Amino acid sequence: MFSIHPFRALRPKPELAAEVSSLPYDVMNRDEAAKMAEGKPYSYLRVTRSEIELPGADPHSKEVYELAKSNLKKMEKEEVIFQEQKPCFYVYRQTMDGREQYGLVACVKAEDYFKGTIKKHELTRADKEEDRLKHILTTNAQTGPVFLTYRDKGQFALLKAVIKKTPIYDFKTEDGIGHTVWIVDDETTIERLRISFASLPCTYIADGHHRSAAGARAAKEREEKNPEHEGNEEYSRFLAILFPSTQLKILDYNRLVKTFNGKSPEEFLDALSKICEIEKLPSIAAPQKAKQFTLYIKGQWYSCEFLKKFYPKKNPIENLDVSLLQNLVLNPLLGIENPRTSEQIDFVGGIRGLGELQSRVDSGECAVAFAMFPTSLDELMDIADANEIMPPKSTWFEPKLRDGLLVHLLD
Repeated sequence: MFSIHPFRALRPKPELAAEVSSLPYDVMNRDEAAKMAEGKPYSYLRVTRSEIELPGADPHSKEVYELAKSNLKKMEKEEVIFQEQKPCFYVYRQTMDGREQYGLVACVKAEDYFKGTIKKHELTRADKEEDRLKHILTTNAQTGPVFLTYRDKGQFALLKAVIKKTPIYDFKTEDGIGHTVWIVDDETTIERLRISFASLPCTYIADGHHRSAAGARAAKEREEKNPEHEGNEEYSRFLAILFPSTQLKILDYNRLVKTFNGKSPEEFLDALSKICEIEKLPSIAAPQKAKQFTLYIKGQWYSCEFLKKFYPKKNPIENLDVSLLQNLVLNPLLGIENPRTSEQIDFVGGIRGLGELQSRVDSGECAVAFAMFPTSLDELMDIADANEIMPPKSTWFEPKLRDGLLVHLLD
């Protein structure tokens, strides 16, 4: 049985929410984070990426984690942020290009992660997992939520009464995305939500595999240090936002390759023609359906559709567009054996647009660009249900959840 729990959120004053909240720590580099926090003394990047205040410091040093803790305490002392008086749920709406998605903000049990009720579809990197673990244990807080999704069986309908009320936060960020938050503080609604979500057989990690792993490990470490552990302690849970799968949109996750692996562009296209049906395009364009990608090479865009003899596969992973590209094109033709480690490939989230792919090929930095058709939510959930792992860089979710709006303290 899946379980959700209300919590006493540490959150900003309403008038400071836009300034305090920040993009997730892992969607920008150090220089970009410093620029985003410039002129914003209370940006949560000073907690999640505190190394921006320590030029030259190792971002994984004890000094950086301690500064994160100090900055969080400072914000609380200066009453920029405060802790809720009682455990609550929250509803978080994001609006992007006229599309809305509504998530329930709650804490979930680390036990559900370990036993697979919270299902994953990606591998984690040990160094990134360790970084977030140290950050959580040092700050005693989860400053950013895990992005979960579920197959809606009436849970979303329970949120409709909540969103008719006045929100506690309602603002737009510089990227034009709307962020609205409502509080759920009455016991009757809280209990109805708990019972309804308990009927879900499972949930799925859409984004935030490292946060999930670190949150679960933090719970385990705290449990092992507490001889009187009972299982209901606050530290035994981690922060999540649960969105119905029908409201989410996965964007394309595109590929750039730096060389032709000893081939000429013409030789590469000739080899590709044995795998795909290729057609010249008059201008820049995205693929229009699954099993199709568009290709940019030497100033020309092409539409490429995999020949039907190469699909379908019974294995849901082998049938993914990114798998077909890797197994039929990137590895045998361009020598990209392991996309996780190869220095000859780069990945570009669809939010950046196809223009970036074209400009990086035109500049000579890369030899060829592949614009992919997005992976579907059903494919993601089917693979997680099969306890399989998706290829790297298969999904890109937008909009990103903001860090710092609702923080979970471990005690």
